[in-house]
Amino acid sequence: MATGLLALLDDVSALVKASAASLDDVPTQVAKTTSKVSGVVIDDTAVTPKYVVGLDPSRELSIIWQITKKSLLNKVILLSPAALLLGYFAPWAIPPILMLGGGFLCYEGYEKVHSMFSKSHADAENISEEQVMTPAELEKERVNSAVRTDLILSAEIMAITYATVAEKPIVNQIAVMLAVAVFITLAVYGFVGLIVKADDIGLHMAKEKHHPQVRKFGFGIVKFMPRFLKILSYVGTAAMLWVGAEIIAHGIPATSHALDALEHSLAGVPALGWIAKVLVSAISGVIIGWLIDKVVRLVLRVLGK
Repeated sequence: MATGLLALLDDVSALVKASAASLDDVPTQVAKTTSKVSGVVIDDTAVTPKYVVGLDPSRELSIIWQITKKSLLNKVILLSPAALLLGYFAPWAIPPILMLGGGFLCYEGYEKVHSMFSKSHADAENISEEQVMTPAELEKERVNSAVRTDLILSAEIMAITYATVAEKPIVNQIAVMLAVAVFITLAVYGFVGLIVKADDIGLHMAKEKHHPQVRKFGFGIVKFMPRFLKILSYVGTAAMLWVGAEIIAHGIPATSHALDALEHSLAGVPALGWIAKVLVSAISGVIIGWLIDKVVRLVLRVLGK
């Protein structure tokens, strides 16, 4: 009896040591995963500030916090368990789901590009929409819209995270996915909060009570932020197209190999290879988004009839 108990304790001790050694590798796996989802993170960071444009400045941080909470809950409560269950019971379903999400990003990106070239029409639609909404309704609509987009991006992040740790023990998978969910959500929306309040920080620094150099820097921030937000919106659209098309490409062996071959052909200048890959992906994203838009319009026309 005593011998059996000692053997059991030895097994438990060995299991605990193995788990501890495995968990020691979690920070490395988190760092590795974060680098792989950087494109989606850029997209998420660049897209979100637009949802507070035109709203009461005193509500900006509250709106960002609402989006942050829902994004974190989606990642931790919905998407992480879903990725783990799919990975265990139906791993074959993950690539198609990723590709559907990539298609959605291409479609959204194409719509933004299209609106840039038909700006007056888009502005008229936005104005008419805002005129019939109360501030509270508009805020709720903006938050819901941001959460919908974030849900797709978060799904991509958690699916990529799972793919990175799929061969690891289940304890590692859970630890890495939770760590990535919390770290990326807080990092993205913390930075977004800083962006949307940067002009207020600049105005505070520009007050008479501060040193002339501080005031000058504050005025510079105030002047720069509108241009920065405009540039950021373009970056967000480009990242949406690039990430969406690359996700779709990696789901198809032929296009995945073609993208890798393109990057390897310019391996002598790594930055050039990366830029070429991004440009090809972004242009492909516009084409994919245009095709999806045509299909959506056709379906709506048929349903309308």
